[in-house]
Amino acid sequence: MTVSQLEPKSLWNFFDRLNAIPRPSKKEEKVRAWVIGLGEDWGFKTQVDAVGNVLIQKPATKGMENRTAIVMQSHLDMVCQKNADTNFDFDNDGIRMRVHGDWVRAEGTTLGADNGIGVATILAILDSTDIPHPAIDALFTIDEETGMTGALGLQGGFLEGQILLNLDTEDDDEISIGCAGGVDVTSKMHFEGEAPVDGLQTMQVALTGGSGGHSGMDIHKGIANANKLMNRLLLVAYDAVDFRVEKLEGGGLRNAIPRESHCTVIMDASDCEVFAKVCQEEFEKIAAEYKTTDPSLAWSCSSAGDARNPVLPEDVQESLFLAIQACPVGIHRMSPDIPNLVQTSNNLARVEVKDGNISLQCLCRSSVDSEKDDHARSIAAAFALAGLETDYSGQYPGWTPNPSSAIVATMKNLYEEKYGEAPRVLACHAGLECGILGTNYPEMDMVSFGPNIRGAHSPDECVQISSVQKFWDFLMDALLRIPEAK
Repeated sequence: MTVSQLEPKSLWNFFDRLNAIPRPSKKEEKVRAWVIGLGEDWGFKTQVDAVGNVLIQKPATKGMENRTAIVMQSHLDMVCQKNADTNFDFDNDGIRMRVHGDWVRAEGTTLGADNGIGVATILAILDSTDIPHPAIDALFTIDEETGMTGALGLQGGFLEGQILLNLDTEDDDEISIGCAGGVDVTSKMHFEGEAPVDGLQTMQVALTGGSGGHSGMDIHKGIANANKLMNRLLLVAYDAVDFRVEKLEGGGLRNAIPRESHCTVIMDASDCEVFAKVCQEEFEKIAAEYKTTDPSLAWSCSSAGDARNPVLPEDVQESLFLAIQACPVGIHRMSPDIPNLVQTSNNLARVEVKDGNISLQCLCRSSVDSEKDDHARSIAAAFALAGLETDYSGQYPGWTPNPSSAIVATMKNLYEEKYGEAPRVLACHAGLECGILGTNYPEMDMVSFGPNIRGAHSPDECVQISSVQKFWDFLMDALLRIPEAK
């Protein structure tokens, strides 16, 4: 069975068509043009704002004209991660999908169900002639995954709807009413590389097979951070062997827990065996620590010929190792007010040492802005001790829960009626666009929900077919429950 044959057929058909179009963050031109073309073909008012968000407005169906107008929102971009052995170009290739039991997966890459299922859902409703609904502002935002550019750039007065349905939650029994804010923390320095002494040997070190995952939604799971673990190997080995780093690259996007790290080091040929032995012994400890969360974690070390390229100066290398060791990663604090909610965390997402430059990239999240700022300063302090300068960017606010929200009460009651149990009404540690949108639309009532998506932001990403059907049925009934306009 192919994806386009699944039910609800219209939703899956649009998801299939969407995933045929490359849509990395900040490169949404192709998918944006496709969505604009659909809106125009349907004959609906279609607009693009200054930053590139697309708005398609569909009038209410007959008998629903007196209901409150709604905004249905999802983001067009997707996280682009692939396994090291997968040949794939996210700028030009469509996602290769397969049906595996009750799940849809991609072949060696992220699936793009985050937030492609939401986009496909909205398109299916816009395309429909038999789904009752109030007037709809279909808002397709850009660059949610790497900077919240679309949400941050959205101006007041662009939307007419008064209730926001955000379709970007990843558990079908959850109704999200709040989320964390975030800030990108980037630390950099330039160094003058030193020419290697004649006769030294180059070694390639790789740490692979980490589970990875969403740096917000999965941060509480204790998943291995490949950047921290590579640094751990190097730091332990440095106590036993005098080596220098030529190149170090680990991780990728800020909102993905890093799964892999690769390092090139040089040393005296007589030290190679000791280096490998010490790393192996330390890795065995790491593997035991992470056997539950990261069962496929692996490391390798191989000779790569004579050393020829410049390397880190000794003092810079030592300071860098210590700074990364000191950098806080994972949960900083749990919420004292909301049970089981991560309040503040950090993801050391990207480490890059090459061509005379060091770059360390983190995403710090918190539902408390002051604590987020303080934690970001702690990260910057660790790196300042190594001589790196830090820049803060991409800052976005959290979404403060509104306990008196009418749409949340409506959705909660509907869920209980349909499924005979209460949904989980909670805030999440991920970044949703609701908090940002609320700054320019403070009177808008908001809620977020979606189907079961697992492994988001990693090549293990998958979406549950039966859950998509459940999500669709729930949404159809929710549209009928939208109250009359006041």
